[in-house]
Amino acid sequence: MWNFSLWALLPPVYSVCSAAGLWAIYFLAVKNETIRPLGSQAKRRNGSFYPPYISVAGNFPPVSCIFSEVTNLAAFVGFIIAVLRYVQLRHRIDKPWLNVCCLVAFSVACFGMTLVGNFQLFTKEMIHNLGTFLAFGAGTLFCWMQSYITLKVNLNNEGKKVGIIRVLLSGSITACVILYICLMSQGLHMHATQCQWSLVMFFFIFLGTFAIEFRHSRFDIVCTDNCQRPVCLSEPLTEMSTPNQL
Repeated sequence: MWNFSLWALLPPVYSVCSAAGLWAIYFLAVKNETIRPLGSQAKRRNGSFYPPYISVAGNFPPVSCIFSEVTNLAAFVGFIIAVLRYVQLRHRIDKPWLNVCCLVAFSVACFGMTLVGNFQLFTKEMIHNLGTFLAFGAGTLFCWMQSYITLKVNLNNEGKKVGIIRVLLSGSITACVILYICLMSQGLHMHATQCQWSLVMFFFIFLGTFAIEFRHSRFDIVCTDNCQRPVCLSEPLTEMSTPNQL
């Protein structure tokens, strides 16, 4: 008999599979000789490889098809995780607007991911860059808000420990975003690509940490003939500690 909710498996499985999908795209692009390997200065005889940005790795077919599929699935499942987190906190936070803002921020980030995946960099650069801005910008905001909520809403007396981890991850994500922009502006593309890959991996690690709280909750969808009743419920498996209200 499981002593934790199987929903706890969703965030880490999502993070591992999404990261694996992006790395598969990277290795395929290296194999097809469209990008340089990370940390390499290898050049073609008649020119140079493209820098190994994630968007460039997924720009050329047939890898671009895989890239679109990976980003779309990552955006969809990521949105589901954000909704589950919203439902989990809905009755444990006395400032509902903050919980709503978290959901909206990550929804915007997920929409940005779909733009990145479906509009290739060299084809629709403006739309692609807009998607990158939405994904990184709104995603970073989501991480900081969730870090704050984790510290204040002390679910099962684990909020402070988990909150510290998330604050460190949010700080790392913010540092990577700033460093990425600075390196891009100076034309240091190989270093910028390394920073970009680190940034995305930190995002996936952050989302994977939701397994800690999800292991205490069971999420059910209830269908009834009475349209007045709610259709989405979150029921704790174990008794939660009294939260520190925001």
